Amino acid sequence: MPRSVNSVAAKARRKKILKAAKGYFGRRKNVHTVAKNAVEKGMQYAYRDRKNKKRIFRALWIQRINAGARLHGMSYSKFMGKIHSNGIKLNRKVLADLAMNHPETFKQLASSLN
Repeated sequence: MPRSVNSVAAKARRKKILKAAKGYFGRRKNVHTVAKNAVEKGMQYAYRDRKNKKRIFRALWIQRINAGARLHGMSYSKFMGKIHSNGIKLNRKVLADLAMNHPETFKQLASSLN
């Protein structure tokens, strides 16, 4: 009895991997076994860095708020403490945007906290 293979599905699997490896350098883009390893590793990095991205942006927002607060004679922790004690419901993303792009609004906010 002849051996039965499903070349249609196998080819589709290989094609899917090679499509995901587009733009890679050398054999990583056109040799299935090498591309498979590269794509799997790339997906691991993508999963990990979707989580890290959130940490990195929070740190950036904190640095920007700190810089803006220090221009008005406060540290970051004192500024955020006063924000929370006054019941202002602005998150760090919005505060950082105010500090960077709307310094006059941030100045009014900081002066109202004193």
